[in-house]
Amino acid sequence: MSSLFLVLGTLFSTPAEAAPKAADEGVPVKVVVKDEQAQPIATAVVRHPLEQDRHRVNSVDGSWETSVLYLPDGTELRFTPGQTLDLEISAPGYVTQVFQYQIRKRRNVIEVKLHKIENEVEQIEEPMITFGRDVPREPEE
Repeated sequence: MSSLFLVLGTLFSTPAEAAPKAADEGVPVKVVVKDEQAQPIATAVVRHPLEQDRHRVNSVDGSWETSVLYLPDGTELRFTPGQTLDLEISAPGYVTQVFQYQIRKRRNVIEVKLHKIENEVEQIEEPMITFGRDVPREPEE
């Protein structure tokens, strides 16, 4: 009877996270988008160059996480260790950032800092384009 409790205790004491992941699940990658003051940017979007969809980040913490992307041709791009991932991060009012990241087996958290677009107001002088009819005539004597 005690061996039955030992077997049952072993079965139920193993956490579910300890079970090996299926090979086709993909490795989770998390992107956290922040501004220069380390505040989350709620309006940021993440996009892979091969897909058409833009993925909005979580508006509270500025994060986006996935282990697979669905491409327009219907195929799935599953993240695997050693794979190089290209991502484009953008937000209104911020400079878009494109980067590459090599996926590891675990702890794939990428912090991206976006910089505000500086709106320098420049006075652009309009060039004076003269046409034959616009040239002042010399007074006749």
